[in-house]
Amino acid sequence: MEQTLYIDRHLHLVEACRRGERKAQYEIYRLYAKSMFNVAVRILNHVGEAEDVLQDAFLDAFTKINDFRQTSTFGAWLKQIVINRALNQLRQRKAEIIDIEGVADDVEDEVYDDEAIDWEVARLQQAIHQLPDGFRTVLSLYLFEGYDHEEIAEILGVAESTSRTQYIRAKKRLLEILKKA
Repeated sequence: MEQTLYIDRHLHLVEACRRGERKAQYEIYRLYAKSMFNVAVRILNHVGEAEDVLQDAFLDAFTKINDFRQTSTFGAWLKQIVINRALNQLRQRKAEIIDIEGVADDVEDEVYDDEAIDWEVARLQQAIHQLPDGFRTVLSLYLFEGYDHEEIAEILGVAESTSRTQYIRAKKRLLEILKKA
């Protein structure tokens, strides 16, 4: 099976990083640090841990840059490293996402009129930070990172139905938090 190589606009920087050029590493860091930090903080809900994850992810990326095969963009490859690091950090906190495969689902499929709700960004961010780790992780991966439930299930090592249920419950809890605020 032939793999597609992605043309990456930062490929020249990646090649320079492979040669060990510090200026290229700095430029890659400058280009991606903010967005990767946002990914980590959405998953971890802790600025200090997100900063640590970010630094470790960049160290991993620069150390393993020769493993980058252009089967995705460099940014997508780096994001996967950040997500994996953040999830490992969550596991170290002993956050549990309980696999509920086979358990009766008592979650009602409620329809919410998202457009009728006036979302204020700061209020929404604060509410998301109040979610339990499992809910926040699935919600972030689905809504903000664009993963589908099959991919989330694979990343977290849970059943796809667990990802869907966590997402539904996270949305429900988020709305409850917003109504109280």
